[in-house]
Amino acid sequence: MTTRLVLVDDHAIFREALRTMLRAEADIEVVGEAGNGRDAVALARNLNPDILVLDIGMPDMNGIEATAAIVSRSPKIKIIALSTHSDRRFVAEMITAGASGYVVKAAAGTELLRAIRAVAQGQSYLCPQVAAGVMRASTEDPKRRGFRQPELTRREREVLKLLAEGLRTTGIASRLHLAPTTVDVHRRNLMRKLNLHSVAELTKYALREGLTEL
Repeated sequence: MTTRLVLVDDHAIFREALRTMLRAEADIEVVGEAGNGRDAVALARNLNPDILVLDIGMPDMNGIEATAAIVSRSPKIKIIALSTHSDRRFVAEMITAGASGYVVKAAAGTELLRAIRAVAQGQSYLCPQVAAGVMRASTEDPKRRGFRQPELTRREREVLKLLAEGLRTTGIASRLHLAPTTVDVHRRNLMRKLNLHSVAELTKYALREGLTEL
């Protein structure tokens, strides 16, 4: 099955390089391009692609604003952030806006392909450089960060990790050798402890706090 993709970056030469790379992949079709956030929103509405690969720093509506606008209108469209920044704040803002993946431009070759294929399969994806930064931030002293981490059990962390990777209840149950009803219990406990109310919010929390790397 071919993944229909739109490239969004305000640097035309960089877009051309990405387009050339992606054209060599039989399972990916570039169906449109844009150079700013507003055009990205319009293309998402008109072309209804599977995925947008979207730069964060763009004129006339940045990538964070564009992501929020696209996802709120068309939640089935997936967003992969592509940025020069690996700072945890940018990652958290993009994930909160609705992005499913984050890749730094320095790793825009193999890592971008991995991200596209993972997101196309319903998973979330952080390139190693970003995941490492998120992990470092998540292991800081909670008192220095100004909040107390909720205490999660080892099993709850395992369930949360797999939820963030896009697995459903049956897939998590199979991976952890649990009954689906037990997975549901862990998910409800996670929502209660973290004061979150959906799997999407759990996924954002796990990515923001670096809990996808256990």
